[in-house]
Amino acid sequence: MIIERTVKQQIKKALDLGQLVIVIYGPRQSGKTTLIKSITDEMSVQPFSRNGDDLFTQKEFSTWELSALKSIIGDNKLIVIDEAQRIANIGIILKLLVDNLSVTIIASGSSSFDLANKINEPLTGRSQTILLYPFSYQETKINYQQTLPETALEEMMTFGMYPKVFQLTSKEEKENYLYNLLNNYLYKDILNFENIKKPKVVVDLLSLLALQIGKEVSVAELAQNLAISQKTVEIYLGLLEKMFVIFNLRGFSRNLRKEIYKTSKYYFLDVGLRNALIRNFNPLDIRQDKGELFENWFIVERMKFLNNNNHRANLYFWRTYDQQEIDLIEEKEGVITGFECKWSKNKVKIPQEFLDTYKNAKYQIINQENYLDFIT
Repeated sequence: MIIERTVKQQIKKALDLGQLVIVIYGPRQSGKTTLIKSITDEMSVQPFSRNGDDLFTQKEFSTWELSALKSIIGDNKLIVIDEAQRIANIGIILKLLVDNLSVTIIASGSSSFDLANKINEPLTGRSQTILLYPFSYQETKINYQQTLPETALEEMMTFGMYPKVFQLTSKEEKENYLYNLLNNYLYKDILNFENIKKPKVVVDLLSLLALQIGKEVSVAELAQNLAISQKTVEIYLGLLEKMFVIFNLRGFSRNLRKEIYKTSKYYFLDVGLRNALIRNFNPLDIRQDKGELFENWFIVERMKFLNNNNHRANLYFWRTYDQQEIDLIEEKEGVITGFECKWSKNKVKIPQEFLDTYKNAKYQIINQENYLDFIT
């Protein structure tokens, strides 16, 4: 079954409006190539396609000479470049093309660090950037029409949302795919970053973060455990975010002196990858981390829902020095909403200080019964 991507309509609209450069970025294996093909298959012109991972393509596009670029492109009007960040000075090259040729360009990449730096700046005002996450529940819910809700949730919390996972049937196949994703893509991408001198340390850092999801992270403590400097830890955390492996939420503070706002919580963009990292695909009923997994999974799904439906929001967590806390704070169009994720069915006490401080704020407890109301 072909699963339609929600952001496809955003891309088609941008093309219809005459946008010259569409930049699609997101994690490796999130479905960028498949999405682009589904779009170009519906267009009246055939694309000129290249992959930046290919050494020939990197050499082919290494020139800044317009005449040479014209001879490469020929009469093609639609250019598609996968993994565009692998091509040196790709932003300047694309600028040359759109400034001098009647072309439309769709470029994709799996590193926001490289893609943002190399494409967006030279093409300011002439490119539109689309973030493509792995599948969202909103996109895959049709797959679970004949599945009990609790079974579907456990499946997603265990194996994550990468598109390939939904093509596989057995537990063993899914586990092997996620292990291969770690070894063949993640670790190799880490090696490709010039700033990373000790790749094993980065893997150790990820393993530490995998055991701390939902908790505030101390850079000093991570540095001490890894026997490296705090500055190095901060660099590695930044790179892992730009590779779409992890993301961080900062503390929310507007009014109270005792609100914590200088620390971060780190989550994984896909919980399946996180489970592969710690080698744990056990059933939820015997796992000690199911509450943290549910929190991580829901926050990512909420992020996807906002992104895929073109809603703009700032996301944080909230905590005070006297241990009152809320997992996720969403600030959207002047409205503040708190989301507290709870796997257990125990009664949850609403942090009264939050409601007293932010008079017009909303508050939602997210559990196994109502989570779908906020991600579909």
